Amino acid sequence: MSTTTPTFEDLESEFEEGPIPSRLARKRSGVKPQFLVAGLLLIGVIVSLMVYGLTTAKAYWLTVDEVQQQKGSLADKRLRVNGIVVDGSEQWDAEAVTLRFRIQDEESPNGQLEIVYYEPRPDNFQRAASVIVEGELKPGGVFEADVLLLKCPSRYEEAPEDILLEASR
Repeated sequence: MSTTTPTFEDLESEFEEGPIPSRLARKRSGVKPQFLVAGLLLIGVIVSLMVYGLTTAKAYWLTVDEVQQQKGSLADKRLRVNGIVVDGSEQWDAEAVTLRFRIQDEESPNGQLEIVYYEPRPDNFQRAASVIVEGELKPGGVFEADVLLLKCPSRYEEAPEDILLEASR
């Protein structure tokens, strides 16, 4: 077994190939198939969740009058409607856990929209200044809400104080 010492020319030719001599460098085998499949699967899941989220979260924001005018074209579409609760229209059925009421526009109280909410009645429903309902308009003209947001008047506003100013003499 004879070992020869590499000459300067041999070493110089190895450095011309690159920073790592070819006899010491490992060959890359490329991307492993299981990582490629896992990456593509992860990208597919993310894209499908984005599409699902965008399609289900989309809701048209309308007034009560706009809903009344476009009833036929809005059936079974996701809507968000703002209005004032009509006095005396609340019907709460505790056994069926169903709240029925009507809302109207603040500016034009002519048209009313019947709302059905199949969840427990909020405690502060009677004090609500206005409501925002989100759900679907059914073909019969009844709005089935699955989200009920209440806008209550502020309790924390202070009453104006009378201030007496006296001129100093």
